[in-house]
Amino acid sequence: MTNVTFARSTRTSATYAVSLLVVAVAVLTGCGSSDANSADPLQDDATAGGTVVVGSNNFPESILLADIYGEALKSKGINVSYKLNIGSRETTYGLIKNGTITVMPEYNGALLSYLNPDAVPTSTEDATKLINADLDSKLALLEASKAEDKNAIGVNEQTAKQYGLTSASTIADLSNVASDLVIGGAPEFQTRPQRLPGLKSEYGLEFKSFKALDAGGPLTVAALKGNNIQVGDIFTTDPTIKANKFVILKDPKNLFSFQNVIPLTYKSDLPAEGVSVLNEISAKLDTDVLIDLNSQVQTDSMDPLDVAKAWLSSVGLS
Repeated sequence: MTNVTFARSTRTSATYAVSLLVVAVAVLTGCGSSDANSADPLQDDATAGGTVVVGSNNFPESILLADIYGEALKSKGINVSYKLNIGSRETTYGLIKNGTITVMPEYNGALLSYLNPDAVPTSTEDATKLINADLDSKLALLEASKAEDKNAIGVNEQTAKQYGLTSASTIADLSNVASDLVIGGAPEFQTRPQRLPGLKSEYGLEFKSFKALDAGGPLTVAALKGNNIQVGDIFTTDPTIKANKFVILKDPKNLFSFQNVIPLTYKSDLPAEGVSVLNEISAKLDTDVLIDLNSQVQTDSMDPLDVAKAWLSSVGLS
């Protein structure tokens, strides 16, 4: 078994929770902040010597999934380094296409929308087929998991009570009141076809304003909870939905499509044993498991690396 390199920032559960809180407070008060414990995620420090570089987008679930992938690869004796919390797909797709990143946790519907905004998949298998039609030839999708995490439109408890919205309500029920409401989400939510433009074209929603926050992360949650926004882009596996009594509106027009967790890889830099173990992860990962793992990180403030290790051990992949 070869030696394993593990280049990543050191994060205890306490510093992880505190850093999220500091960032949330800073942005909501109009100030910038940075995590002093994190190395530059774009620094090219681990692409040589046969190292598999595992990347993540800039939200907690993506970081957790990257830790799961990375630790599983390590268990097979593969050299692993991390580039976590990079940013949106607009950045990470370019990095994996040029080989700076070897493995990324992806979501099939969102990736398909990025590659082909007009595609309308009818199943998980169809989504994979459509992605492969436009995917760069240097890249490969592995097996899709049953775990699905969709973007969703959520309203806070105050807004739900004011307009009589319940879990049976749909996005269309905002059509007469959207002009009085502020919606928040990641900056790219404003321009992606299946996000704010799609809410207008499919449901006729035009909001009072848009507040740029993060991708369903602590900034959006804090803003929604504090009524700085009344509507937010929330991920369906987010444990804070229940904790904060947010109401998720149904999406009968399937604007947010299929969103199965799936590994995206730079083919030439991932050995066969790496492909095999990542497919094993997909076979064992479902939505209920993902909700539970997210809760440990986001509600219980556990370090995602510790959560990843414990789950892999529980399913025999460590």
